[in-house]
Amino acid sequence: MIFIGLAWLIPIFPAIAFLFISFITKRFKPVSAVIAIAGMGLSLIFSLGVFYEVITSGVSINQPVEYAVSWLSVPINIGAGVLIDPLTAIMLLIVTFIGLLVEIYSLGYMQNDPGFSRFFANLSLFSSSMLGLVIANNYFQMFFFWELVGLCSYLLIGFYFHKPSAARASKKAFIANRVGDFGFLLGILCLFIAFGTFNFRELAVSIPVYSNVLFLIIAALLIFAGPVAKSAQFPLHVWLPDAMEGATPVSALIHAATMVAAGVYLIARGYILFSSLHEVSLVIAYIGGITAFMAGTIALVQRDLKRILAFSTMSQLGYMIMAMGVGGFTAGIFHLTSHAFFKALLFLGAGSIIHAVGVQDIFKMGGLIKKMKITSWTFIIGSLALAGIPPLSGFFSKDEILSVTYEHGYRFLYYLGLFTAFLTAFYMARLVFIVFFGQERQKNPVHKTPWNMKLPLIILSVFAVFYGFLSKTFASYIYFQAAKGIEPNLIIMSESVAAAFGGIILSWLIYGKQVVSSEALSVRFKPIHQLLFNQYYFNELYNWLYERIVSNISRFFHWCDRKIVDGIFDNTTFLIKRMGIKLRLVNSGSVQNYAFIFFIAIAFIILWLAAPILGGI
Repeated sequence: MIFIGLAWLIPIFPAIAFLFISFITKRFKPVSAVIAIAGMGLSLIFSLGVFYEVITSGVSINQPVEYAVSWLSVPINIGAGVLIDPLTAIMLLIVTFIGLLVEIYSLGYMQNDPGFSRFFANLSLFSSSMLGLVIANNYFQMFFFWELVGLCSYLLIGFYFHKPSAARASKKAFIANRVGDFGFLLGILCLFIAFGTFNFRELAVSIPVYSNVLFLIIAALLIFAGPVAKSAQFPLHVWLPDAMEGATPVSALIHAATMVAAGVYLIARGYILFSSLHEVSLVIAYIGGITAFMAGTIALVQRDLKRILAFSTMSQLGYMIMAMGVGGFTAGIFHLTSHAFFKALLFLGAGSIIHAVGVQDIFKMGGLIKKMKITSWTFIIGSLALAGIPPLSGFFSKDEILSVTYEHGYRFLYYLGLFTAFLTAFYMARLVFIVFFGQERQKNPVHKTPWNMKLPLIILSVFAVFYGFLSKTFASYIYFQAAKGIEPNLIIMSESVAAAFGGIILSWLIYGKQVVSSEALSVRFKPIHQLLFNQYYFNELYNWLYERIVSNISRFFHWCDRKIVDGIFDNTTFLIKRMGIKLRLVNSGSVQNYAFIFFIAIAFIILWLAAPILGGI
């Protein structure tokens, strides 16, 4: 198993590319791009090798390959290692493959950008961090790369740092994730206190026999806070729509293969902890279901092309989290990988559209099917896959989630997911009918899309069409404890397809045939429209909480720091300073002063010695 033994090199290649670009080739744009693409290409080759060896050697999640070295030994011993199993192998393949396509696409998209080399350097570090997270064999190592992923997202979301909106978005993403990451850190420390290890395999043996269930629940919920933030789940979801301020290739990478996927991957990697606690599983399932529904409703009324796709990502991540909560390990990971292809396709397609027309408001676009054939048809394929139309990949993966939810008795979540499928089909059809088949609104000529932007779209569209047919093969390799394939349920399948086609037909009536005026509907249901357009006012709520509570608490501590703490130290230093002023006269360096002090001292000594004699007289 050559490639498995060298799997530690997979995150190293893009890391080396980052260093070369940052310190050597930054001024040479073509060289920087070649180095970044070469680094990711090598990682992809090694990932393919790892995947092949895992599939052919019988390595499973129950029997992984692991090797490690000592990383930290003071004050506790922490190892740094590699854990290879089918879950690791498929994630390595997804990250490197989509990362490579995004970098090729960026050759055209970022061609005239003055920060070209900096962009490719940050992309390389971002990919390296995600790959390091995927191969980690313990929570501590994962947390290290988890934070690096957060740092890279900060750099890439705020890539256009001269724009105030981009600077605010990057800080918002960074702060929201720090909230979840603080819980994640506390959770893994709780596990270390209980078991004395961060290692996944050692914890998998110890957790099922641990008796303090309440402590485990607390630890699991704290760890789950990490995925809630990283995968933009309710209530820490507010950062993801604003993250669209970054360049569109960044959005594709974040939404398809890296940052938001990290949260779902963490739940899968620590599944032995979450699945052994029914209460925690319920929390996970309902958080996912609520997020899927909430994000789906918000996407109905958005105008910005990238924001519609961002809320779509939140909704689909909700599906994956819900699947994990209800016991659908295989279904959740299958949808994660399936979603990666068509969501990367949609974001890169959106970038191609924005590159061509120069706007992001879908109501300022129209008729693009006549001018951008490849972009239009590949985007439509991605939209149909996302909507769950058979036989595209999204149909198979979403249907498995609905099936496992229904089969395990979560009827409310099943119907919530079914209605969300209807919403998904509706808002994606709305986007397609307006942008590609609607009235032409753009006045400026449409710019041509270069080949290096079209090629990734074509490749991803092929996977969006055919990847779903691998569902049975996928389930035979990616499973938890025992392979559990959900047999096709024709009733559930029919209901999901009916929901998808129902959403498309209703959208066609409103935005295609215009049987009903969308403007009239928004006026008639203005309170609901405003509620959804303003994202349930979560941003306003958090701003209010910050201004009224957090800010006041901060001002109180600031007052304590300045008036009490500083006052104590300032007065102490003032007293010492005054004492020093007086005492320094003793060592003034003046011979006259020393003679005077000497004379006074002798006089006092003489008087002290003469006092008894004088008293006798």
